[in-house]
Amino acid sequence: MSFPRNLLPDSAAVGVDGGLVLGGRDVTDLAAEHGTPLFVYDEQHLIDRCEETVDAWGPGVAYASKAFLCRAMARLAAEAGMSIDVATGGELHVVLAADVDPASVVFHGNNKSAAELEMALEHGVGRIVVDSFDEIERLHTVAEGAGQVPQVMVRINPGVEAHTHEYLSTGVSDSKFGFPMQGGAAARAVHTIRDSGSMELAGVHAHVGSQVFDVDSFVQAFDAISPFLTDSGAEELSIGGGLGVAYVEGESAPTMREWADAVRSAAKRSGVTARVTAEPGRSIVATAAITVYSVGTIKEVPGIRTYLAVDGGMSDNPRPVLYGSGYEAFLPRSLDAERDGTYRIVGKHCESGDVIVRDAALPSDVSVGDLVATPVTGAYGHSMGSNYNKVLRPPVVFVRNGVSRVVVERETYDDLLAHDVG
Repeated sequence: MSFPRNLLPDSAAVGVDGGLVLGGRDVTDLAAEHGTPLFVYDEQHLIDRCEETVDAWGPGVAYASKAFLCRAMARLAAEAGMSIDVATGGELHVVLAADVDPASVVFHGNNKSAAELEMALEHGVGRIVVDSFDEIERLHTVAEGAGQVPQVMVRINPGVEAHTHEYLSTGVSDSKFGFPMQGGAAARAVHTIRDSGSMELAGVHAHVGSQVFDVDSFVQAFDAISPFLTDSGAEELSIGGGLGVAYVEGESAPTMREWADAVRSAAKRSGVTARVTAEPGRSIVATAAITVYSVGTIKEVPGIRTYLAVDGGMSDNPRPVLYGSGYEAFLPRSLDAERDGTYRIVGKHCESGDVIVRDAALPSDVSVGDLVATPVTGAYGHSMGSNYNKVLRPPVVFVRNGVSRVVVERETYDDLLAHDVG
């Protein structure tokens, strides 16, 4: 069975020698040039997804930068007409360093510090999404001290349980995020902001969860929110993000247009006149990238399984450990080779749970020194990476029209000591 093409970036092609080509560059050559592990992004894929998102939702739809953020990505999203959603001062700092207009930034986070709120006001961030009464009080104090009246959105929990992993479900009442509609907390938050004199209510925000495949979950959320939205008088509603993407063979996901159309239809049916927007992240960047590794060890345990160990692991893709997420794998040297062997692809970290693909279908002639790649790693790989075991974070390379460029350099051993003062 050949590798499923829907899991690869848009520009994926088979070269004359049968190897994978992305953005006009042979992946084997990229690995030789930049080393492994290596994140390779199809830049045109990113551009097209951003533009499709703006076309579906309208200008100002926000890119959820937590999925994947570097200066190059921030610029790309902004140039396509997107706002950018950040959740920490660190994410805001990177976005500002990319010369993105701060007025187009939406500042999230369930526990923003006074320093982060001051940073937001100092730079003129366009929207601050408040998440608790403590934060409303904190922002009130900071805003009065700065003599500014920030535009504020209220994050609410509609009480809708999306069909996703427990750790990815965020729209239920029992959540660390936002104000539950049940019990009146969300309504009190709106009234508190309106009465404060130091903040202006710009809208309402909701997010039912991540990796959601059923657009009906978003429609249910909208139906639950619409009476509250009308009562609040808010002029904007963000339905958040969370649109799912296919990670393994046989999965399929709604398109950006299908998601937007379903939510807009619900808005029309409910008579909602507020501007309706969203904050996608994963659905823009996930399929745009692959991660390339080198095989270092192949260990057969007779009667049980064969382990294939690579030079990365949970430090560049923690999702399998955190959520039990599934992935596929392939050999970049021979994309259409018969995948007649089964291997457990593991990393080099000192954890038995350091598994990248539990049962990977690969050609049975895979050997030490081969390159092996996992697709759909453009979201929450680089952004959730760590230095566990002091493993160096991989570089990020963009490819487009036969040209590659490094947008994030590989860490060095000296980088590990940069803040270690001994």
